[in-house]
Amino acid sequence: MISPSQPNFDGHSSTEIREIQELALTISAKNLNPAMLSEDFLKFSGIVPNDWELGKQPILSPNFAQVSFQNGVSVVSQPRTVSFAETIDTRGAQEPRVPQIARKYIDKLPHAEYQTLSISTKSIVPFSGGQDAARRYITGTLLAAGPWLDFGQAPVQAGINLSYQLEGRQFSLGINEARVHIGEQVAIPAILFAGSFNYAIAIANEPERLKQLTQGIDQWRSDWEMFNKIIRQWFFQQGKQKFGQMEQESLFPGN
Repeated sequence: MISPSQPNFDGHSSTEIREIQELALTISAKNLNPAMLSEDFLKFSGIVPNDWELGKQPILSPNFAQVSFQNGVSVVSQPRTVSFAETIDTRGAQEPRVPQIARKYIDKLPHAEYQTLSISTKSIVPFSGGQDAARRYITGTLLAAGPWLDFGQAPVQAGINLSYQLEGRQFSLGINEARVHIGEQVAIPAILFAGSFNYAIAIANEPERLKQLTQGIDQWRSDWEMFNKIIRQWFFQQGKQKFGQMEQESLFPGN
């Protein structure tokens, strides 16, 4: 659980709230069945280690299954899709585990007709400087000034969606206000950056299809690094220039 040492929103003292990141790989296939997913399947097939402990009771049903572990890794299956997600401790040196888990999963189920791969990245960046600090970052830094910001009886709530065509994949980036909840009462203003690198697996031949899928999974590191570079260099450097007086608790390495 994240807990601040000095909960404060007046901009005069900082907190110890840090950036929260998540990495997820989602694979789709014509014939993936949620009923196949269970703790026993994941462990007995060697997809995850036997000593991993559950974080909560698994959800198992014909149309939805979820197995979550104490280390922050979760596997979710719905009709035609399976997702491998992990919460990343940005202060630690732990290598993300979900790319290897995804590879082991397709090794155990090579005959599924895989169609797409999505490598999703999220970063929740807390701000100090007032409860409206995250909103002011979006409306004051990322949007052009105009009457659209002052319409209505309350401050405008804004979000931004961007889409880029890259070699072999499409990259989508969403930027929205968020809240990091501490305990039952304190909510820290934050910005949610949500990125998604989408790959089409468009080969009918099974060996070549599996090769293309595993090559896409192996791209996770370069996609992850590109996402982090973009939000650090494009968005938070711009934010620092515009809101130099506002304390930002992004705590990005090197910032």
